[in-house]
Amino acid sequence: MKKHIPNALTLLNLLCGSIAVIFVIDNNFIAASLFVFLGIFFDFLDGFAARKLNVQSELGLQLDSLADMVTSGLVPGLIMYKLLSLTINTSDKINNDWSSNTDWLDFNLPILPLLGLFITLASAYRLANFNLDTEQQSYFKGLPTPANTLLIVSLPLIMEFQNNDFINAIILNKWFLIGLTLLSCYILNANIKLFALKFKDRSFKTNATRYIFIILCIVLLIVLQFAAIPVIILLYIIMSLIGNLTSK
Repeated sequence: MKKHIPNALTLLNLLCGSIAVIFVIDNNFIAASLFVFLGIFFDFLDGFAARKLNVQSELGLQLDSLADMVTSGLVPGLIMYKLLSLTINTSDKINNDWSSNTDWLDFNLPILPLLGLFITLASAYRLANFNLDTEQQSYFKGLPTPANTLLIVSLPLIMEFQNNDFINAIILNKWFLIGLTLLSCYILNANIKLFALKFKDRSFKTNATRYIFIILCIVLLIVLQFAAIPVIILLYIIMSLIGNLTSK
């Protein structure tokens, strides 16, 4: 029975991601973000449970990536699509009249927002690579998809809850969003070693980077709220690069 516990948690991740997709389509970014956070929590929990119960399996690995493909692949791509749509003043209203959506002659799909879906493609490529790479046990190559998802999800949350005109203008600048999309696609698959938050023991000496990072994350979240998320992702990359240099 215990071997099914991690897979059940993975399926909860997939369920949360699927619900988040529905909310993104309905332009409810707050509810979508809530289910993304829940999905990422279950994603962490399934790996933790598999290690503690010693029931890691090839099925669990594949299922985990399939769930991540939705929660941490499709959802951020759709959110970026929606944000880019706002920069060109396209209508995001959902037409519930089925018959009105069957005429392809009236179908208008703007090209620029589709660039956001490149995040979904880059996430799929990263997840496939991760499944084949046997080296990424204590570290990651490139930014993990959940971290990238948190970065993208933070944008509408910053606009909603911190409502700063200057920051909002930056977020809704199409060139900023295009640049962030391209950077996101690159960093997901970059050959850069980033430390993983996996503790083999509790000693500070062997986990100094992890402990310092967690403490800084807590401080930043208290001070900056949702605006802390992009800063935390940047901090994560910088600390990993510094760690790589010092280890050499």
